[in-house]
Amino acid sequence: MENCSMITEFILVGFQGEPELQLGLCFLFLLLYIITLVGNIGMITLITVDAQLHSPMYYFLKNLSFLDICYSSVITPKAMLNFAARNKGIFYNGCAIQMFFFSLFGTTECFFLAVMAYDRFSAICNPLLYHTTMSKKTCALLVAVSYFFGFLNCCTQTGLTFSLPYCESGEVNQFFCDVPAVMHVSHADTFVNEIVLLVMCGFIIVVTATIVLISYGYIVATILRIPSVQGRHKAFSTCTSHLIAVTLFYGTAFFMYGQPGAMASPNQGKVVSVFYTIVIPMLNPLIYSLRNKEVKNALGRQFRRMSFFPSHHISDNRISLAAVLLIQDNIRVVLRAISFAFGS
Repeated sequence: MENCSMITEFILVGFQGEPELQLGLCFLFLLLYIITLVGNIGMITLITVDAQLHSPMYYFLKNLSFLDICYSSVITPKAMLNFAARNKGIFYNGCAIQMFFFSLFGTTECFFLAVMAYDRFSAICNPLLYHTTMSKKTCALLVAVSYFFGFLNCCTQTGLTFSLPYCESGEVNQFFCDVPAVMHVSHADTFVNEIVLLVMCGFIIVVTATIVLISYGYIVATILRIPSVQGRHKAFSTCTSHLIAVTLFYGTAFFMYGQPGAMASPNQGKVVSVFYTIVIPMLNPLIYSLRNKEVKNALGRQFRRMSFFPSHHISDNRISLAAVLLIQDNIRVVLRAISFAFGS
């Protein structure tokens, strides 16, 4: 085992194929990363400069956008470099750092989505007490608690994973240092590590998903008691974006970490990993902008303020509609590229 502890770097196998495919994947990841940065930075900027978005809901959304930038930045630049270069190595310490921050931001986002569900519950079920319940202090505390649990999980997972011995032929069948893929490289018995991974990730998913389900259970019951159809539609429209984001994130997270045998199908796991590490951080700001009337109206106001649409006869709704149609076209192009790259 002493020889196995002398490893200095891992080889990230990633997606194997011809150089043309590798270069294509590099450009695809670059495109997704640029859209992720532009979308999330744009969301942060919009919420910061527009006074009408200074509410707890958008405070959490701004923090989610920041988290998505960090989440994607931990993975994507290194993946692009490996696609473009022949040397696909990553230093031992670099792999540990990448795993640490990936686990930190991924776990924190999981709790963030639960916090955002509780925020919607407070807004719809207890509207008169909403601003008292979700005060600035409470919002900051909920964000801090989310990061605390993220830190606790990433320390545990990274510590246990890198306590294992690794031999010099450390080929990781993944495009980043994911916990199951790195553990699979070790020649030691990883049963305990796999059980800890399953228990911790299962616990996180179950607890946060339970908060989401209970919150939306009360939300649906409250919405159904609203007498007018327009009132029910308005109340539910504030939740649809979050429901889409929750479904995408929890679905892929459960597939990768919340079921036994998560290490048994690494090739299938690589494709799923693309979605929760790169595609979902790109989609989140698009989902919240396309499905949220307040965000679209704020976008229209900012476009008008920047004189992109100087005519005073054009309403904010038409301006935001033009922006939304442009975003939808870009989404279609990106999804076609993803389907082409991973369809086979």
